[in-house]
Amino acid sequence: MKFSSIALLLLLSASSFAQKVPVPTKQQLAWQKLETTAFIHFTVNTYTGKEWGDGTESPSIFNPTNFDANKMVKVLKETGFEMAIITAKHHDGFCLWPTAYTEHSVKNSPWKDGKGDMVKEIAEACKAQGIKFGFYLSPWDRNHPSYGTADYNTYYKNQLTELLTNYGEVAEVWFDGAKGENAKDMNYDFDSYWSLVRKLQPQAVMFSDVGPDVRWVGNEKGIAGETMWSTINVKPENAPGKMDAKYLNIGDPKGKVWLTAETDVSIRPGWFYHEEEDSKVRTPQNLVDLYYTSVGRNSLLLLNIPPNKKGEFADTDIKNLYEFRSILDETFKNNLAKGHIPNTLTDQNLSSFNTISQGKTHYLNLKKATSFDRISLQENIANGQNCAQGNIEYWDGKSWKILVEFTTIGYKRLLKTKLVKTSKLRLNILKAERPVQLAEAGFYKASTRE
Repeated sequence: MKFSSIALLLLLSASSFAQKVPVPTKQQLAWQKLETTAFIHFTVNTYTGKEWGDGTESPSIFNPTNFDANKMVKVLKETGFEMAIITAKHHDGFCLWPTAYTEHSVKNSPWKDGKGDMVKEIAEACKAQGIKFGFYLSPWDRNHPSYGTADYNTYYKNQLTELLTNYGEVAEVWFDGAKGENAKDMNYDFDSYWSLVRKLQPQAVMFSDVGPDVRWVGNEKGIAGETMWSTINVKPENAPGKMDAKYLNIGDPKGKVWLTAETDVSIRPGWFYHEEEDSKVRTPQNLVDLYYTSVGRNSLLLLNIPPNKKGEFADTDIKNLYEFRSILDETFKNNLAKGHIPNTLTDQNLSSFNTISQGKTHYLNLKKATSFDRISLQENIANGQNCAQGNIEYWDGKSWKILVEFTTIGYKRLLKTKLVKTSKLRLNILKAERPVQLAEAGFYKASTRE
């Protein structure tokens, strides 16, 4: 086949333009589709009552006599969580696996007479229950004597290698950028950390507040920005822990890097279990709200559920998790638009879509008058994120009325509206970076338990 010089120039120009549009990798896209994942914060802090251990804690205090990984992960699976991320090592430096590189680990605890491996048990339980496995390995280490020197980077990579090679498939690696104001100065070699993950677990996504695959949402309240772009700009000086939280919470429509925000929040006031917080567990309704302000704003919800001193999830936490999932299931079990609007918008397939340009209207008419008060919209983000502003109108029998306004859509946008009954709706795209590839549209009636 031969191309004219003009056709070839146009083809190359189109290809060049396409390359400039940030899009997710296959791993990033699969990760966001998980929607809800779970953190399991557990270490010596559970026994001392601290949030940040100081590294002097004795391994002898760690003894979760009732720990049952299968029981724990079963709860997560049944309440809709698609991955469990265990704090393999928090800032105190205590390791939940029998690492060969320090004595400050479970091998010197009374738990299972020092022969236990909590990381292994969680990883195996995840595999058995059919959910993904990830781990958190704190760069800040308040116990190891080499911290603050170049030797610590070697120590850290040795431990990272153990976790990446001994526990099967790893779906996410969490690099926390937090450290105390009075912590020793330490130059983390993040580039080599990340390269090691790419080499040993190429399918894994990595989190820090600046990626390389997933970014921090900018707060620990469970609230993604009302406007939430998956794209941002990262400068060389933006090492983990040095990125502006407000910028992370919104993103940048002109950003050149695809880094979807992960919304991390705890079911309790603290990240670790504290008995005095048993009366302060988030209610099912509050957890549902978190779903709307995270997943419903183009983010992913990473909810922390910390085990107690016995190594179990507390009864209240479990009860509220089941009710949370039950409410969501009731609200979103029946898309009232299915069978009415084009199948491309209700087939739960992001790769089938209708294209809407800026300034254009897309009608979403139903075959009969229907009552609803929740709306779900999704873009085909495999080809980028494009919607910047829009609204949905409904016909009230006499005229078109604006029902709800919104900015970004991204992977998913959930909108709460007043209860209306109508058969005629229209979606207006007011501003867009490029034509919007609308992949899914849903209308729902909220559970009375919301």
